[in-house]
Amino acid sequence: MEKKSFNEGWRFETKGKDPIVLTLPHDAQLLDGRAFDAEGGSGHGYFLSNVYTYEKSFHAPTLWKEKEIRLLFEGVYRNCIVEVNGKKAGEHKYGYTQFCVLLDDYLNYEEENTVKVTVDNSKLPNSRWYTGGGIYRPVSLVIGEKNGISFQGVKITTLEYQPAQILVETTVTDGEVVVEILKDEQKVAEGKGTAVKIDIPNAKLWSEQHPELYQAHVMVYRDGVLVDECVENFGIRKLNWDTTGFYVNGESTLLRGGCVHHDNGIVGAASLRESEWRRVRILKEQGFNAIRVSHNPASSSMLDACDYYGMYVMDEAFDMWYIRKNKYDYGVDFRDCWKDDISAMVTRDYNHPSVVMYSIGNEVSEPGKEEGVKQGKEIISLIKSIDDTRAVTGGMNLMIMGNYAKGKGLYDDVDKGVMANGQKEEDGSKNGSLLFNTIVSFIGPGMNKAGNSKKVDQVTTPILDALDIAGYNYASGRYPLEGKKHPNRIVVGSETFPYEIAKNWKMVETYPYLIGDFMWTAWDYLGEAGLGAWSYTGGVPFNRPYPWLLAGAGVIDILGNPDASAGLAKVVWKTTKHPIIGVRPVNHPKVRVSKSMWRGTNAIESWSWKNCDGNKAEIDIFSQGDKVELFVNHKSVGIKKLKEYHALFKTKYEPGEIEAVSYDVFGKELGRSSLKSAGESMVSIEPEKENFQKGEIAYIDISLRDRDGIVESNADRTLEVSVEGGELLGFGSANPCTKDDYTTGRFSTYYGRAQAVVRVNAESNVTVKVQDNGNEIVCTLN
Repeated sequence: MEKKSFNEGWRFETKGKDPIVLTLPHDAQLLDGRAFDAEGGSGHGYFLSNVYTYEKSFHAPTLWKEKEIRLLFEGVYRNCIVEVNGKKAGEHKYGYTQFCVLLDDYLNYEEENTVKVTVDNSKLPNSRWYTGGGIYRPVSLVIGEKNGISFQGVKITTLEYQPAQILVETTVTDGEVVVEILKDEQKVAEGKGTAVKIDIPNAKLWSEQHPELYQAHVMVYRDGVLVDECVENFGIRKLNWDTTGFYVNGESTLLRGGCVHHDNGIVGAASLRESEWRRVRILKEQGFNAIRVSHNPASSSMLDACDYYGMYVMDEAFDMWYIRKNKYDYGVDFRDCWKDDISAMVTRDYNHPSVVMYSIGNEVSEPGKEEGVKQGKEIISLIKSIDDTRAVTGGMNLMIMGNYAKGKGLYDDVDKGVMANGQKEEDGSKNGSLLFNTIVSFIGPGMNKAGNSKKVDQVTTPILDALDIAGYNYASGRYPLEGKKHPNRIVVGSETFPYEIAKNWKMVETYPYLIGDFMWTAWDYLGEAGLGAWSYTGGVPFNRPYPWLLAGAGVIDILGNPDASAGLAKVVWKTTKHPIIGVRPVNHPKVRVSKSMWRGTNAIESWSWKNCDGNKAEIDIFSQGDKVELFVNHKSVGIKKLKEYHALFKTKYEPGEIEAVSYDVFGKELGRSSLKSAGESMVSIEPEKENFQKGEIAYIDISLRDRDGIVESNADRTLEVSVEGGELLGFGSANPCTKDDYTTGRFSTYYGRAQAVVRVNAESNVTVKVQDNGNEIVCTLN
């Protein structure tokens, strides 16, 4: 079996745009831009809808007559039809699961063939967040042998880890199956048969600390002749869970988790391999060891990265079941499609050691009633029939299920476009997120206790007890109760407020049945505009008006820069020994900030605020220890007691240096850190790595820095980027409220930072040029 990239040379058309030839993956929705009256409203980041058409011609050699030829689409958003030589060959509704189209009956051999993909993303809202549109994940040509190894026909299961034994199951019509196990390109074990147990001597186990990967080289022989083969990556990893904890190869494991949406910031939803790997790497560097892929199956590239870096994954199937959260969402197709989509997710995930849990859905109302419990159990049963080695969970909001049981379903009025307060929406953004976010903004952290009542407990127990691990969204008030109320229940905090990490993590370390915490969110995302952002322009902290764009909820921004809240998590998790200094922006004097329930602070790690001398400065210090002292230009501002790892200082901004020193209860210094102000800043262009090959994706930091590399946070301006020898895939900043466009090459920095993403097309050097008020700054990629 052979798998080839089928990403280059697609002709793309959409209404109102000239045809272009492009390379996949590709987010078509970015090209249509945004408008204040966009039907998707704030949930979709005010992006517009459209229908997209992709065409590609290819030659089919006669040799293919003896093969099985498939196109593998890893993700198309949404409602797509695939035609081959003018005939319909396949279709797919869900935007997040992969699917194959068998081409054999449609090919013209020794001729040019045309595949056409039509994607209908014209009806919005069809999601609660920005989805992107078109063929946004890679496409591959899969050349298989007739009667050979089935597509995804190799399953590898860890039976034992001490000593290590695996089971390799191969789906094939006939022939002798030989399996070689490789480690670092060396054969370490072998076996024969379609279901063969293989002992692996001196095995290196897969875990977050040591993500050791092996390969299974599976070969099929007939009459002594090799007729088919494939290679599967896997890790030797066995899971167990009970009320004493969650275990990876027998080691107790606590999940330091974050929820992550699927978009990749300035390139939109395009699932570029480099983007997915970069995100996982940065998350791991920031102390996370687990990702909840919310609220849809992850890309294959993300799972590959998680396998490589050692990141546990909760792979989530759906955001909705048959009750729609938006007028045109997947709920329309759920009853017809859910079995195929669950099967696609679980079958694909089976050999990925990083995947440790499947989630049956996020904040679905249905289990509040008997029909929904039945539906949930059917999903669980199907998952278990394919894979019984992993835990099944769900992101369950107890309040939502309890209200639905009382006839007060949160999404009952989705078709009518009625807001949670009963008023008719005027902007056409009939988005389910608005309803939920309205409620959260009124009751705040009190939602954590909304599931504590006896009635809610009775309503939610049937579905929660059907899960291997009960996922609680915003229900931390239940954590201390479950040991007595439900002594056999295992719990994970599937969605929590980031600023409550100290309180939540203390409970994770206290209650053995509570196995981890997933904050909303680890990485910021497009859509749900202004959900978590603190604003200096007023307004409610949700459903913010155009041109708001980003959620502003991530502790890491869309460029990959962590803020002080990410530092708080590192302190709580004890993955850093030094204090984290966060400064709330000082460049809005006497302006009252509009805060959000999803963010405890908007502080960033910067003490460089040009022309802000004398402005009020609020400084968050996050640290271990008993107390912390703050110095401004070597003068002590004071010493404060740390409460849940936090102390807030108020002073006035003056350029120079600030330093935080933490102490234990005896006054002994534990650690110190500092921030300095920038000198004269200029545009800096820094690729994230040194050398690039043709076809690679380059991430390039473009920021305002002084000679020592310190970023200036208060000198933002508009820059223009152009590229020679490559393709500019996106240029932008993490500004959550802007009319700038990621596709134009023109964007303003935000707190001194911007980013360009470039595809390297030239064999030799690629030149990146930045225009800054008439000055040109040039960088060459080797």
